[in-house]
Amino acid sequence: MITRIAWNEIWGRAGLDDRTRRLIVLAITASLGRWEEFALHVRAGLTRDGFTREEMKEVLMQTAIYAGVPAANTAFAEAARIIAEIDG
Repeated sequence: MITRIAWNEIWGRAGLDDRTRRLIVLAITASLGRWEEFALHVRAGLTRDGFTREEMKEVLMQTAIYAGVPAANTAFAEAARIIAEIDG
């Protein structure tokens, strides 16, 4: 069910490109504190040329304003941890 609905029916829609969708997911998962899903999309976005580190930073800054600084602070810390893993 999740594969059919999430990946095919939602991610496969023509209205937004994958990069935009993934950036939206970063904002939503950070806002809701869904850190495992946040990490999955940070890693995928940065390693598959989905978005740049600067774009991710801008999304997280925007998230701070609308979802709160504590959520954004945790998101920045989680993203930094993932970047350190990627940069190895």
